[in-house]
Amino acid sequence: MRKLVHPKNYKSPLDIKRTEKAIKLVKDTFQENLSAEFKLRRVTAPLFVLKGTGVNDDLNGVERKVTFPVKDLDDREAEVVNSLAKWKRMALADYGIEEGFGIYTDMNAIRPDEELDNLHSLYVDQWDWEQVISEEKRNLDYLKKVVRKIYEVLKRTEFVVYENYPEFVPSLPDEIKFIHAEELLEKYPNMTPKKRENEIAKEFKAVFIIGIGAELADGKPHDGRAPDYDDWITSTHSGYRGLNGDILLWHPVLEIACEISSMGIRVNKETLLKQLEISGSMDRKDLLFHKRLLNDELPLSIGGGIGQSRLCMYFLRKAHVGEIQSGIWPKRMMEDCDEHGIVLI
Repeated sequence: MRKLVHPKNYKSPLDIKRTEKAIKLVKDTFQENLSAEFKLRRVTAPLFVLKGTGVNDDLNGVERKVTFPVKDLDDREAEVVNSLAKWKRMALADYGIEEGFGIYTDMNAIRPDEELDNLHSLYVDQWDWEQVISEEKRNLDYLKKVVRKIYEVLKRTEFVVYENYPEFVPSLPDEIKFIHAEELLEKYPNMTPKKRENEIAKEFKAVFIIGIGAELADGKPHDGRAPDYDDWITSTHSGYRGLNGDILLWHPVLEIACEISSMGIRVNKETLLKQLEISGSMDRKDLLFHKRLLNDELPLSIGGGIGQSRLCMYFLRKAHVGEIQSGIWPKRMMEDCDEHGIVLI
């Protein structure tokens, strides 16, 4: 369990009943605007997939997955999804989605190895979205264009929340700041990646860090990223590598960077093979998802996940994710929250 942040004299502007109504407002507003902005059709997503298909997200490759045997499949093991990054791309092909259109869905995951704190719980809920693109759009300029559109949806949602709950005065800046992870390292060479994120988010309030997963000048990636969905190896016109990144917002109550979204342009056949080789994962080539991609059965795409509870935390000025979602917490954390006015659902 990470150290809990408890803001001085904290008291949520909304009680539990008003919070529940406000959560619905945030979620409805954001997903409707996201869908309209990117021409996304809502689809139903799996809660679990079969182990050994390569469909599940491996995150950093060390986290345990929730697994269980399926009686009617001769006890083959199923896994609760960690994300739907690869499943969505297969769904684009299976649904016959055309270029310029896409899908979105509610992704629900259980991550038993998550370190619990203000922003992290065992339960992960996010909007997973994916859009079909052309080869010409596999570049940094298009990635930035998409990020700016998502940011506009964030600003629209912020305004709707303010219209219904005037106590939440809009604070998002007019524009989101773009910076590459390599530039961030150069700016703060003696800091850890998380401290770099806090510093840049504090300065600009809304930031997109480009290039998550590729090795930086210090020999380490800014953060881990699986080798088989985001493209973090392709060089851009800036000379840096990476066609992916994270959206961070400065949380005014917690006074820390809050990651809202992880997203990017997805690997093509060439970058998949390069990234599998770099990560020592060439054995994945024979898995279902990877074979379909290498056989030209999947479209080029861009996509990501946008945290639902995180977004509600930000707009409703909550100090703990447990004020948005019902969960289980260590006894010490629950006592700490109670002592500091944080009311967990």
